[in-house]
Amino acid sequence: MAVAPGNATMPATIAAIAAKLGLAARRFDIDVLPRCDSTNAVLLGRAEQGAASGTVVIANEQTAGRGRRGRTWFASPGDSLTFSLLWRFAPGTAPAGLSLAVGVAVARALQQAGTAAPALKWPNDILQNGRKLGGILVELVPGAPHAAVIGIGINLRLPAGMPDDVRTASAAIAESGTVPDLNDVYASLLQELLATLEAFATGGFAAIRPEWLARHAYQDARVGLSTDFAAPREGACLGVDSDGALLLEIDGRVERVLSGEVSLRPA
Repeated sequence: MAVAPGNATMPATIAAIAAKLGLAARRFDIDVLPRCDSTNAVLLGRAEQGAASGTVVIANEQTAGRGRRGRTWFASPGDSLTFSLLWRFAPGTAPAGLSLAVGVAVARALQQAGTAAPALKWPNDILQNGRKLGGILVELVPGAPHAAVIGIGINLRLPAGMPDDVRTASAAIAESGTVPDLNDVYASLLQELLATLEAFATGGFAAIRPEWLARHAYQDARVGLSTDFAAPREGACLGVDSDGALLLEIDGRVERVLSGEVSLRPA
């Protein structure tokens, strides 16, 4: 089921998502909020109170969504798909590369929903035709480094109030002509996240790395790299290693760039 891009998107409901998940619904505890400031903030609070692995918080409207490096996620009612998932791994599980693994799951689900072959940009962006379609924010639960809150935001339409510079760099599902039923998309996302997180738990990011590389938007391209603590540089993007670190060749030497204070753009 899909709706025309000019029509209002029906809000997600727990019953509809659970019905589409089938038996997999038993792995999730889903809560749909009509409105909240940030699904990550809400779920981090619940995680610290002992919420179970598989707890999901969906917001039909998010007023203070957060992106990586303190950026704002622009979301108006009906224009964005926003949710967070709590996942508890076995103690000792290293979270290296988790945001990249989640990106693979999101790209798979969106492709199933009819978004043509989304590409991935290190470390946490989903791209469509070179522009940002969605983003991922992974935050570890304080005091429980093996537990992660995984926040995901995807543009259904571009909000009218979005700044022009952000709009130019952004993409939306509605550009393909229709917006899929939200319950279908949420169910597909949760199914792919379940499969991917189980693979990550047993094999780490190394088990998912080949598919990430196949979807990498800038593989073997020259790119510009900027950080908060060094001058901008340019080099050849060689992909990522088995821990999810970016591999950048500069002046014949390969540098290993860790997640965090890095911004990547085509050179």
